[in-house]
Amino acid sequence: MTRQRQTAPSDSPETPDARDTAASRHDRRDRRRPADGRGAARGAGRRRRKGRGRKRLALGISAAVTVLAIAAAGAVYLKLNGNIDTFDGKGLSPQRPKATVGAAQNILLIGSDTRAGANAALGGGKDAVGRSDTTILLHVYADHRHAVGVSIPRDTLVDIPPCLLPDGKWTPVSQHTMFNAAFSVGGTEAGNPACTQNTVEALTGLRIDHTVVVSFQGFATMTEAVGGVPICLPQDIYQKDLNPNRATRGKLIYHQGKQEVSGKTALDYVRLRHGIGDSSDIGRTKRQQAFIGSLIKQVKAEGFSPTTLLPLANAATKSLTVDPGLGTAAKLLDFAMSLKDIDLADIQFLTAPWRYDGPRVALVHPEADELWATLKADHTLDGKATGKDGAAGAAPRPSTTPVTGAGVSVAVYNGTTTNGLASRAAEFLRAHRFTVTGTATARSQTHATTEIQYGAGLEAQARNLAKLFPGAVLEPIGGSSLNLVAGRDYAATPTDPATPAAPDPLPSSVTDQARSADKDLCADLSYG
Repeated sequence: MTRQRQTAPSDSPETPDARDTAASRHDRRDRRRPADGRGAARGAGRRRRKGRGRKRLALGISAAVTVLAIAAAGAVYLKLNGNIDTFDGKGLSPQRPKATVGAAQNILLIGSDTRAGANAALGGGKDAVGRSDTTILLHVYADHRHAVGVSIPRDTLVDIPPCLLPDGKWTPVSQHTMFNAAFSVGGTEAGNPACTQNTVEALTGLRIDHTVVVSFQGFATMTEAVGGVPICLPQDIYQKDLNPNRATRGKLIYHQGKQEVSGKTALDYVRLRHGIGDSSDIGRTKRQQAFIGSLIKQVKAEGFSPTTLLPLANAATKSLTVDPGLGTAAKLLDFAMSLKDIDLADIQFLTAPWRYDGPRVALVHPEADELWATLKADHTLDGKATGKDGAAGAAPRPSTTPVTGAGVSVAVYNGTTTNGLASRAAEFLRAHRFTVTGTATARSQTHATTEIQYGAGLEAQARNLAKLFPGAVLEPIGGSSLNLVAGRDYAATPTDPATPAAPDPLPSSVTDQARSADKDLCADLSYG
């Protein structure tokens, strides 16, 4: 009998398949299934293949996502790496202090005010020679829970040691010269960060582990990357305060009190000098310290997350020039992350002890020497030694040192062909609280015996100095200086004896001016 296909009415949504019930489909499958069970096996095999296919698909998607993530991370890393400029390490002095002990680090931060390139629109002027506007020596303690930033005023009179010029020659020692002149040695747009590093090492006796230079443009971009930085001003600031050469007061730029700045307005704030206090660089340094503390507070409040750090890292790396040892994004990130556990109260800033010397600035001794000794010993400003757990405890007091050079200035010369001998002797003298005014190579490098040269009225100081160098010859000279010329006998001495274990506590004149990153933003913003 022939089965005829029925046709559904034209207005019905049903189709023959739609009318076919689940039961009838089940019956047809049963009629097709062989009686020996091989169909069941084939069905199970198909299900296993489907399961394996889904797993392979999931694994493939996971692998693709992983590859894309690695590629993206690699792209970011390469981008950040490509942003970073490094300076030539050949310009670092061959006579350097000993390496920092343990996990403590000394980082030299230099703000460059070159007018080259995009910086011209932010700084004004046409001089393309690199110059340093701000210099901070940042000591990160071994526990990575304390840090101290010491500002060195740009007008400080120092001795600039030999520095490498672009033509490969080394400069002679430049005595009694403004500190910021070191960065301009060689007259290039990029400046001479190695020369500034040499100068700071000779001045402090501290080995600088890394140096970072930030340009105008970089500073402005970083403040934008964090969404602005809170500041405070003791009074209204007008255009004439930014440019004293203006004939009129001009427009109001900043109002008195708290406000937020970014980009060029942030840059103008940290460069602002006139119209507040005595219009000196000293007062400006106080505002710069307050600004850096506020910037750190802003970053910590946002959290050390990729959302916060990546825009900041991108902005920062585009504008940084660093030493070769810090020349990758990974190393910069490691350094940044090493600071994340430091409480704001334990990040402190101060200016190296100073006094006016005419229109310039001179460091005050022995207070400055005691500050460098404190940092070298990895002691906090209140004289405590930091523990591995981040807690600060009282520093152990050593027995009284038989020789102290507090208040005594001495210049150190290498009278041999042994590299680094003057630096070694200078470090030894600083440990005994002598003020080392500079290191250099002696005119003659054939001194078999160490010689102590002293001017009028300095014989007692020379004899005290000689106690540290048994067998040294005392030699009176004209003038009023005290010099140590290290000879081959000192070079043959394996170690320096009787080095003090810990510095004396810093005087209140130094510690009272320290500013923590959590200090009131509107306090202590000017001088004079």
